[in-house]
Amino acid sequence: MLLGGLALFAMALGMSVPLLLVGVSAGSLLPRAGAWMERVKQVFGMMLLGVAIWMVSPVLPGAIHMLLWAAWLLTAAALLGIFGPNTPQHSRTPVLARSTGFGLLAMAALLLIGAASGGQSVLQPLLHIRSAQAAGLPGAGAVAPTGLKFERIANVEALDAALAQAQQKGQTVMLDFYADWCVSCKEFESFTFSDPEVQKRLGPVRLLQANVTANNAADKALLKRFNLFGPPGIVFFDGAAQAKIVHKVVGYQNAADFLVSLSSAAIP
Repeated sequence: MLLGGLALFAMALGMSVPLLLVGVSAGSLLPRAGAWMERVKQVFGMMLLGVAIWMVSPVLPGAIHMLLWAAWLLTAAALLGIFGPNTPQHSRTPVLARSTGFGLLAMAALLLIGAASGGQSVLQPLLHIRSAQAAGLPGAGAVAPTGLKFERIANVEALDAALAQAQQKGQTVMLDFYADWCVSCKEFESFTFSDPEVQKRLGPVRLLQANVTANNAADKALLKRFNLFGPPGIVFFDGAAQAKIVHKVVGYQNAADFLVSLSSAAIP
């Protein structure tokens, strides 16, 4: 109780003291209004739009998500003056602002190309193109694929059947819990499962995936079996007769940390 009361008191002081100082100063501490205020409004407006896109991203199709961020980047580039008329006033736009604007324009172009060609990832808009080249071009067999191929598991019964098959072959099994609205799951796909060393280590492993996007009764039963509240979660089973759980990953891990988890799961 004492700690909670002191925390609230400290927060109240932090919020009120600056206001009291501004009031006592009769406005002398406040910056003067000017053209810079327009930039402040633009910056905060773009921040609010970016947060809005980020908040709705888990429920949007990948292509729509990419198009929204492309529109955001184009708007930001326009506000930085790269689309302005060729006038002396426009030429006085800071070089740094124009350079940043052209960088944002290039990023928007990548997103538009990725969305138009069937991409799904904002962070790696051209990933699918590289994957197709690796799969279809002659001599591309040495190029590592850009993702892992999972076998979808819909319920507990399907999981038990897949584990039984893996036991007969002495295979180690990795069960990945995924959902379309899970941001960390998409980070796993983009940054961890695309790592060549991770793919190499998981080569002999049977890869299962439970898509719990719908969060229906079957999905809840799968999560409850492993005491998981939701994705992301990864469970490793050994290749012994009982398919014992040897390691569990809860939450996102980058490639380096995931390789450590693979070692903990006795995956060479």
